[in-house]
Amino acid sequence: MSILPKSIIRVIDEFAKLPGIGPKTASRLVFYLLTQPATDVENFSAALGELRRSLVTCKKCYSISEHEMCDICEDQRRDVTTIMIVEEPLDTVALEKTGYTGLYHVLGGVISPIDGIGPDNLRIKELIDRLKDPTSVIAECILATDPSLEGEATALYISTLINQASIKGDIPSSVNITRIALGLPVGGDLEYADEVTLRRALEGRAKAA
Repeated sequence: MSILPKSIIRVIDEFAKLPGIGPKTASRLVFYLLTQPATDVENFSAALGELRRSLVTCKKCYSISEHEMCDICEDQRRDVTTIMIVEEPLDTVALEKTGYTGLYHVLGGVISPIDGIGPDNLRIKELIDRLKDPTSVIAECILATDPSLEGEATALYISTLINQASIKGDIPSSVNITRIALGLPVGGDLEYADEVTLRRALEGRAKAA
């Protein structure tokens, strides 16, 4: 029998469901909230409740939005000739910090047979449809999936699919397919890098300034 009230245990259990949050961290978060003013806790609760009600999926790039079209897709200053293909909406947040000014396409995950996720479970068909659109001026597709086995397999599958569509004439042959360079992190040591990382660093090397 727990000495804690059921209401506290329930919130702890809910926090513990979040990625990276264990029971101890969940407990600390809940007890922190208990020390805060009631209005702050109520605002926090209201924000969570509004989270799902106010958000939709952008009908063009499939990222998270408060409107039919997200701010990026509606921004006429974006480079409409480039499209970055990512796994999840959170990836766009990271890439925006790099100064990238093109468009995005959110797949909604990666191909993972062990998890029962195949190409049909992702927004790959929607990507091909965007490229087939007669009004499309996309000249480059940047594959920006994670450097995991699943991410690499997904990037290869999409690349193959685009090439096949290009050969058939469904997509202009001028569409260039690129993959983000993957290699050593800033501040990393060569001696601790694995073979795959070093090979990627060599493949993605650029001319020195």
